[in-house]
Amino acid sequence: MSTSDTDIRKVLLAALRDQEGQITDRWTTLQLEQAALGADLCESELREEAHLLVEALTEALAGDIPVERLVTSHHDLRTTVTQLSLRRVRAGATPTDTALAVLSLKEALLAAVRHTTLDTGELFSAAVLVNRMLDAAGALSFETFVEGREEIIQRQSRQLMELSTPVVQLWRHVLAVPLIGTLDTARTQIVMESLLQAIQDDEAKIAIIDITGVPTVDTAVAQHLMHTVGAVRLMGADCVISGIRPSIAQTIVQLGIDLSTILTRATLADALADAMRMTEQPAGALPMTGSAAT
Repeated sequence: MSTSDTDIRKVLLAALRDQEGQITDRWTTLQLEQAALGADLCESELREEAHLLVEALTEALAGDIPVERLVTSHHDLRTTVTQLSLRRVRAGATPTDTALAVLSLKEALLAAVRHTTLDTGELFSAAVLVNRMLDAAGALSFETFVEGREEIIQRQSRQLMELSTPVVQLWRHVLAVPLIGTLDTARTQIVMESLLQAIQDDEAKIAIIDITGVPTVDTAVAQHLMHTVGAVRLMGADCVISGIRPSIAQTIVQLGIDLSTILTRATLADALADAMRMTEQPAGALPMTGSAAT
């Protein structure tokens, strides 16, 4: 770092310390004027965010970390920028708006620097230093926002898959999992986890996996089903696969898939009748109240 950069950094640090309140107010106003923030962020929250970021920025500038690495290397400053971005994710703002919110701090800082005794050339140098410092903050906020949004999407996707694969208690000791749509590895894992937990909770002896709503059965789907059946048997229960339509039966035979060790039935009603027989329950017994266990 050159001597002039060091001097400019000292001037910027002094401006942050002497005009912290004005910088916070100016930055809050600029963000409100953008009118692109989530509805869950009120003015008081923006002001608190601004205060924390300005405080962290002041602390970082007071150290000896190079300006280009302040945001990534100073723990408190990086944490503050990251938390700001994650709050915007939850508030529903876009990643561009979040990055622009951080970058708008440039204007608030430069407005504070203009009140110092710097001449025109020094003001230009200060602007360059501020840009180097806050461009890194904008990039970090954008990256954090995207990662946070991806995490939310993945969590929501898993929740949707859990809702789409309920484990239903059909009868005492008899559970059913009606599958609809494609059965891939991720969904199979969720089905297996939910089913095994329900078997333990309900002390089930029979688990019916109904594939009536599965459009096609290929080798991968068959393997997923067999893995699930194997896990169920390890829990001390047995499996019945229902919904074997003529087209599905032909496909299984053509692919050479061996399901001979698994009890299969054409309809869920047939599977339930077998399950009742296997658990030695009277045909006229009243069913348990159906409940979803996910």
